[in-house]
Amino acid sequence: MSTVTEHAGHTDHSHDESHGASDKQYVVIALILAALTAIEVSTYYVDFGPLFMPTLFVLMAVKFVIVVSYFMHLKFDNKLFSYLFYTGLILAIAVYCGALATFKFFLQKG
Repeated sequence: MSTVTEHAGHTDHSHDESHGASDKQYVVIALILAALTAIEVSTYYVDFGPLFMPTLFVLMAVKFVIVVSYFMHLKFDNKLFSYLFYTGLILAIAVYCGALATFKFFLQKG
C-alpha cells in the first residue's frame, strides 16, 4: 500500500516495503559469500596449479560485486554509482596485476 502526496511541487512516495533485499535474500547472499570464502581458503590446501591466481581473482571480483550490490545497496540505486564502483574494481585488478608483473610473479619457474 503506497500513498503519494504533493507538497510545494515535490512528490513524496511512502512505501510499506523497505529499500533493498529481504531478510531471506540476505541469508542466501551470506551463504553464497560463505561458500565463495570456503573456496578461497581451499586454494591454500588444494593445489590449483596455474588456475590458482585466476581463481582468486574471479572469486574476489564476484564477492566484491555481491557485497557492493546488496550490502551497499548499489543494485537498488542509480546505475552511475555501480559504474563508479566497478570501474574502481577493474582499476584495482589492473594495478595489482601490473605490480605482480613487475616482480615477475606470473612467469613460470622452470
